[in-house]
Amino acid sequence: FPFPYKPYGIQEQFMQALFGALEAGRVGIFESPTGTGKSLSIICGALSWLRERQRQRERQEEQRLRQGRQGPEGAAAELDWVSAFVRDKERRDCLRRIEEEQIRRKKREDRLEKIRHNVQLKYAAKRKRSEEDETKRLLELSKEALSQGAGADALDQLDHNEEELILAEYESDEEKKVVSGLEEDDDDLEEEHVTKIYYCSRTHSQLSQFVREVQKSPFGKDTRLVSLGSRQNLCVNEEVRRLGALQLINDRCMEMQKNKHEKKSDEENEGKKRRVSRAVCPFYSYEQMQFLRDEVLVEVKDIEQLVSLGRETKACPYYGSRYAIPAAQLVVLPYQMLLHEPTRNAAGIKLKDQVVIIDEAHNLIDTITCIHSAEVSGSQLCCAHSQLSQYMERYRKRLKAKNLMYIKQILYLLERFVAMLGGNVNQNPGCQTVSQPGTVLRSINDFLFQSQIDNINLFKVQRYCEKSLISRKLFGFVERYGSPATAVKNNKENQKLDGLQNFLLSLQQGSDKEAGTPQSSPVEAEKDQLRAASPLMQIEGFLSALTNANQDGRVILNKQGTVGQSSLKFLLLNPAVHFAKVVEECHAVIIAGGTMQPVADFREQLLSCAGVDPARVVEFSCGHVIPPENILPIILCSGPSNQQLEFTYQTRDLPQMMDETGRILCNLCNVIPGGVVCFFPSYEYEKQVYAHWEKTGLLARLATKKKIFQEPKKANQVEQVLVEYAKCIKRCSQAGGQMTGALLLSVVGGKMSEGINFSDDLGRCVIMVGMPYPNIKSPELQEKMAWLDKTMPRAAGQAPSRVLIENLCMKAVNQSIGRAIRHQKDFASILLLDHRYARPAIFNKLPQWIRERTQVKPTFGSAFAELRK
Repeated sequence: FPFPYKPYGIQEQFMQALFGALEAGRVGIFESPTGTGKSLSIICGALSWLRERQRQRERQEEQRLRQGRQGPEGAAAELDWVSAFVRDKERRDCLRRIEEEQIRRKKREDRLEKIRHNVQLKYAAKRKRSEEDETKRLLELSKEALSQGAGADALDQLDHNEEELILAEYESDEEKKVVSGLEEDDDDLEEEHVTKIYYCSRTHSQLSQFVREVQKSPFGKDTRLVSLGSRQNLCVNEEVRRLGALQLINDRCMEMQKNKHEKKSDEENEGKKRRVSRAVCPFYSYEQMQFLRDEVLVEVKDIEQLVSLGRETKACPYYGSRYAIPAAQLVVLPYQMLLHEPTRNAAGIKLKDQVVIIDEAHNLIDTITCIHSAEVSGSQLCCAHSQLSQYMERYRKRLKAKNLMYIKQILYLLERFVAMLGGNVNQNPGCQTVSQPGTVLRSINDFLFQSQIDNINLFKVQRYCEKSLISRKLFGFVERYGSPATAVKNNKENQKLDGLQNFLLSLQQGSDKEAGTPQSSPVEAEKDQLRAASPLMQIEGFLSALTNANQDGRVILNKQGTVGQSSLKFLLLNPAVHFAKVVEECHAVIIAGGTMQPVADFREQLLSCAGVDPARVVEFSCGHVIPPENILPIILCSGPSNQQLEFTYQTRDLPQMMDETGRILCNLCNVIPGGVVCFFPSYEYEKQVYAHWEKTGLLARLATKKKIFQEPKKANQVEQVLVEYAKCIKRCSQAGGQMTGALLLSVVGGKMSEGINFSDDLGRCVIMVGMPYPNIKSPELQEKMAWLDKTMPRAAGQAPSRVLIENLCMKAVNQSIGRAIRHQKDFASILLLDHRYARPAIFNKLPQWIRERTQVKPTFGSAFAELRK
């Protein structure tokens, strides 16, 4: 394997195993701890396989060409002339296909080579663009001069901006078999997809980091790579970017494209009365996007470089990068784009016989569940009903019958949904008290029958919303007139639109909110989330979720306080149904991560439910690159005063348990230099313990050795706390003195337990207080447990639901404790405070490289002696 330096032994093992899994078309679960150079191993292993595959294919083609040109020897004489003719024709057709493919490949390579070396070409293209800009500017000026001269058209009562808010005539699929102009264009551009690797990760920054690794690797110069992202990341049209919310950007972009095609057909039908001019996107130009596509394929670029290239070439990076997919060898994209089928199809991603590598996949099951779940509040339902009724009243005379029919159906659905929450859609949702608060779960069919909407074709309604862009029109209408009945703009609750980002993902063209463009400031990010998008956009996500198969999901009716605070939520129980297509179509699928333990979840909930043959699944797990003496994991069973450590819901609130935890920390902070990170099971418990220590004076004792920091609840404050924490540790190590560093109180599953590195002095010790079991009283978790017990076989005498609870707990623990060791020379101790960690069923779920070195200490004295050393 080509490699930028001499690889570690475990990297070589990883690449060998990866190559083998790809060659055999397996589904692989690969674990390689953070700090072991996993990304480079993936790049060099997978691209070596791809290169070898390409060579094999070329050799086979050459061989078939040679055989084909020589013709059959003697065999034809034995056949009658008809069979011989048929066989010759098949042979000739096969030869023609191979030769055409070779010519196509040669043409593509020549074109890219030409661009690579011919600077003149670039300048010519640039000059042509600036000439076009100038012509366009002059044309606009002439138009303005003309319009100022002529009198305004008095006949039309609606001004030209308002014209855009009216829904265009809608024809459903049965009446209109012809696809829109855009799709026709796309068919002409159909290019064969070469064998490729789709690499996905969770966040925008992880993808950029991966692309930088490719650039530095031996494959950086001759790999055709394309980065895909959402419009939020890639749009270069400032007017559209300013809309902020992902769904608004999506809808505005689609609308501008639609306008472009309508404009085209208007120009063709010059004789007809000219329609009002509508905004089109200047960056959506086929010629410019083709130029961008070639530039992308010539040299590896990450998202930021792609966006600046789009600005420079006046071409849309979102669509330009899609044009590059067929010829690309490596496509880098966020989870959502690959795992959500409508988004995948819209992007032109074809998985047939390709390879998919999903990195950072420890949360894969949750991610799929989250993408396909959706929630709407009572206030959103009432607000959407009010807005849509007003929209219908204002434009009733201008709307075609088909539009009116669908609008009435949507209004009826909203009315029934509010009734299910015990409310009336025509009254203020904030003033209607819920008679029987609580949580009720329904199967999809039961929910449809009870709400009396089982006679409505939700597939058609969903398609109408998608094609007519009704939520975009409604947003424009509300922006223009406000919504007097619900004061939507001033209503804080509507502005927040609970969990907006979560279920925007399940609408088309989604992308991980973390994969969003970095905001200019944390405050900006917060404002952006508070943008009052049209509530109908969220409701579309809920309607879409209701089209799932009955057994795969549940509807949760959450009635609380008022109708406005209550909500309807769709919960996906079986994420495997959405993953099945990926594993069926692909040649091979690799699920990789730094911490994949416990692996049983992936095997049972995802792969076996998706119908993957167990023989096709291969597992690989490697140790760490650090020497054994650089890590000291300890399971501590009791504290300094011999109090047994068992942090159950019943015992963890006892003063003696909180005191014992404090005494352990005081002792540790006396001997551990630098930074100590202490994880609690929840924010509430961390606050409770902190308040108790403050009252007993223990906090003051701790503060003499370490400055104390607490993990903030708000995402935009995390960076600042981390910077201060790091500064304090550096200051103490340089100054000497009584203060030896800092103590960071964090929360499992919070902002600090994932994606943040506590390398070197930032994390010389990681402490886990108790076991972070999920809240077993949660209706959603209870439903998931019941579903598992019903559909899964018992494993080793344990109920599947029990296994799920333990796995969720240990996944969270493994994510948190893996933060401390980040490179070969790093060292740290890991302390698990709870005797239950020593139980075999739990102990075996620790990552192998930690498990092998873990010591179980019944008393504090022996553990403390080890730590001092």
